[in-house]
Amino acid sequence: MSTSASVNTTFINDDFLLENKFSQRLYHEFAAPMPIIDYHCHLPPNEIASNRSFENLTKIWINGDHYKWRAMRTFGIDEKYITGNAPDKEKFIQWAKTVPYTLRNPLYHWTHLELQRYFDINTLLNPNTANAIYDEATVKLQTKAFTCQNLINKMNVEVICTTEDPIDSLDHHVQIANSNFDVKVSTAFRPDKAILITTGTYLEYLDKLSGVSGVSIDSFKSLCDALSLRLDYFDQYGCKLSDHGLSYVPYREFTETEIESIFQKRRNKKELSLEDDEKFQTAILLFLCKQYHQRNWIQQFHLGALRNNNARMNRILGPDTGWDSIGDYAQAATLSKFLNRLDASDHLAKTILYNLNPADNEVLATMIGNFNDGKVKGKMQFGSGWWFLDQKDGMTKQINALSNMGLISCFIGMLTDSRSFLSYPRHEYFRRVLCNLFGQEMQNGELPKDFDLVGGIVQDICYNNAKEYFNF
Repeated sequence: MSTSASVNTTFINDDFLLENKFSQRLYHEFAAPMPIIDYHCHLPPNEIASNRSFENLTKIWINGDHYKWRAMRTFGIDEKYITGNAPDKEKFIQWAKTVPYTLRNPLYHWTHLELQRYFDINTLLNPNTANAIYDEATVKLQTKAFTCQNLINKMNVEVICTTEDPIDSLDHHVQIANSNFDVKVSTAFRPDKAILITTGTYLEYLDKLSGVSGVSIDSFKSLCDALSLRLDYFDQYGCKLSDHGLSYVPYREFTETEIESIFQKRRNKKELSLEDDEKFQTAILLFLCKQYHQRNWIQQFHLGALRNNNARMNRILGPDTGWDSIGDYAQAATLSKFLNRLDASDHLAKTILYNLNPADNEVLATMIGNFNDGKVKGKMQFGSGWWFLDQKDGMTKQINALSNMGLISCFIGMLTDSRSFLSYPRHEYFRRVLCNLFGQEMQNGELPKDFDLVGGIVQDICYNNAKEYFNF
């Protein structure tokens, strides 16, 4: 791209984030060539199935991206240019005004990595370059090379695992599987709406679950029956994972009579206590986790988000629009009791624990060691830094905690956790951070200057461990 207002993004060069010759060799020779297994994301499968083409850069890059929305709000951009009805190009111009002021936020790196990797645009985005960048990218988006499937292929992606509710038909996954798209697209079973019994829409959700399962849900047992049928359905279409987005994993002792009573109270629209809520969640989570183990699935727990903090904006825009933050929940005691309950009866499936509060990094890094039983390599995983922590500092802290208190060599690496088709450079970002950490220690004499050993472990973290762990 050439324009008099352009500033070349020379800071993102071949050795971006790679501070010495060891880091550079580890990345270029060992990490970069490895395919991507994106084992957890929120890409819309209907858009993959239809091989959607995006009309312009705003549609693919700003719409739905609450990372960008939060930055724009902070910079004083009016909501009409964020989630409102302003024209797409005007929204992009407002984003371009914001970008220079995202310095030291990961958005600054991601923005320019994505412009380079997808569009071969090597200029800094700012108000002076916005029009030219928007026009050039939008023209490219109209070509076949920039359809959803080709954007995925461009990034050397081998597997994608999206996330669906138990009531989903999986029709789009079936359509993808029957197409000539050579990237495997699987799904993860996310039953949060069946677990979080105190939400205002819980009873309406039960009606929907009843409709798709064919089970009249009038008891806790029939709820479990309906979920079991949906688990069978997902399993039939190749699902190997579950996912749970919880503030924390609760644990309270309960009896079957108590759980049935709690369910009926909620069915009759009576208020539940915190104790009721946590007993019910404990019971249904234990049921589900035993089902996962029976089917040889992998279970994921995303812990620590404090969601929908701004009640006013949640009423106006709804959830997942940029009003969430890190929570400071107590994680260790109840998580330990929950995992121990499953382990005691040999019902503990492969488990990935993701942490949103960096203060709990060491808690989770040591917790996984309590339940590795030697039967499976890396059975218990401390998941990659996610959401607010999928940036250089967050990744580094997660890697260091796992290295110090577990085996980083068994780690299954990075995922996007994204709704955007332009997020795959986050895998590159992770790999560069990873290689730089190993390379610094090779240079310092803290690790042997053995590229077969260190490079092999880098490749394992980037790809091989996930390939073996998930067996897609």
